[in-house]
Amino acid sequence: MLPLVNLRIAVRDGLAYLTEQPDVIEAEVFASANTNLTLRLNFTSHIPCNGVEEPKSIDSHGLSVRAAFRTRRGVRIGSGSEVSDLSVDGVARALEKARTAAVHDPDFDCLPRPSLRGPTLFEYHDPTLVRIRNSKLLAHGWDVLRQGLEAFQSSESLLAALEHFRAAQSEGDTQAQLADLGLILGGDVVMLLERMAVASTAMPEPQTDESTMIMSFATAMVEEMNAKGSGWSVCTHLSDFEPGAAATAARRAIASMDGQRTASGSYRVVLGPQPVAELLEWILMPGLYLDSFHADASPFVGKFGQQILSENLSLYDDGSAPGLAGSKSITDEGLPTGRTDLIQNGRLVGLLADYYNYRRTMNAPRNWDKLGVVPATVERGILPRNGFRAGNGGGRDFSAGISTVPTNLVVEGREDVSAEELLWRVGDGIYIGRIWYTYPVNGFTSGDFSGTVVGDSYLIRDGRLAEPLKPNTLRMNDNILRVFNNILGIGTQRTGTVRWSSDQVTWAPEIAVGNFQLEEIAGYMEEVF
Repeated sequence: MLPLVNLRIAVRDGLAYLTEQPDVIEAEVFASANTNLTLRLNFTSHIPCNGVEEPKSIDSHGLSVRAAFRTRRGVRIGSGSEVSDLSVDGVARALEKARTAAVHDPDFDCLPRPSLRGPTLFEYHDPTLVRIRNSKLLAHGWDVLRQGLEAFQSSESLLAALEHFRAAQSEGDTQAQLADLGLILGGDVVMLLERMAVASTAMPEPQTDESTMIMSFATAMVEEMNAKGSGWSVCTHLSDFEPGAAATAARRAIASMDGQRTASGSYRVVLGPQPVAELLEWILMPGLYLDSFHADASPFVGKFGQQILSENLSLYDDGSAPGLAGSKSITDEGLPTGRTDLIQNGRLVGLLADYYNYRRTMNAPRNWDKLGVVPATVERGILPRNGFRAGNGGGRDFSAGISTVPTNLVVEGREDVSAEELLWRVGDGIYIGRIWYTYPVNGFTSGDFSGTVVGDSYLIRDGRLAEPLKPNTLRMNDNILRVFNNILGIGTQRTGTVRWSSDQVTWAPEIAVGNFQLEEIAGYMEEVF
């Protein structure tokens, strides 16, 4: 991986070159280097497999240029990038691409200007990841898989299921018998290293940042029992890495054996951390970006400062929180990260923004129409703390454009509620532990969404977890505004939850809600007839 000093020199020398160009009014040069180390888990008891696939690594580096050009047709804005070349020649080629692609943008005011305060997060990454060997990475992958297999082999419930399922089969060793159930453990261990530097006409001193993230994802299945479970973890330092994702997934798969179906209806439910994170990232959060307000693409347009959700719900994003896995010292625009309160006791008090959309909102004529208030009066709630170049698969990608990206999303309730108390408040209902294929319906402004309950879910009877719910038999069809206005309680314990290929981390609790709409999915033909 390229040393950070190489990126610093590249943006320093690149900016010096850009300032010499007669048609350049102002410019910014950004350089990044990313390393993605991925280990695939692939264990199948009844099909030949490697268990842990060979380590795969992706290294990338390059630079990009954003510039405002003086032309006969007025000021034009453009950007261009160059891969694997941090030299001044690379800057020159990126500049030419930016010049060719430049367009007139009436909303453009200026490139980012320095913040009144500096960054508060320093030396928060794990330097040992830069030197990690493939053998060490492989050992961590085997630790994850081994714990999952031990959870399978030590389960009395699984052995009892095997005895029932294969009562007529001749005796053999336990491992061979368990193979008959179709045990599967799959997933990833991902180690992500990010380095960046940025300098601009307004901020000529190069700003640099270095971050690390370690993630594991695991899905376990007992195929013959139609059972599925999941587990995950996220941290910043290898010393904090917990290899228990596959074991958690295996235990949850075992617990979901002999799952039952349930009918369509309106239920009291407890949403686990993964569904909470999924609903936030895919459905609610796009409506809490400042650019969505500009495009009239948020259900909350004109409602800044108003009550929009349950008074029991608070939500904030904090990229500068020490020890949280999504933290960054500075944005990809060279500005310090920080905390943005989005919802306080159900009231809309902040929006995530990058610099362009922040300036566009502050300068727009009749700029109170979008927010419902004069932006200058709530400026602290829309400061540009979240302008990043998000890469596909994680990382800070020099070739990507600046967009608004959350860092650490933290969900809080007004009171401390234990997991047992949440179940008691539901009484009879459903615990939803894992969802997928969650997407908005009728556009983001409606708040409507759909998705499938795919695992880790149970019926709730008399305030306790009861029979497991059969995976892929219920579909969510509801409205996010209605869901988060029917909150019965928010758990105290928060779990770091991250989607695959995402740098965003949601610190999600369990949330109990009422009147949650679920529809039964048709079964197999033999179940129907």
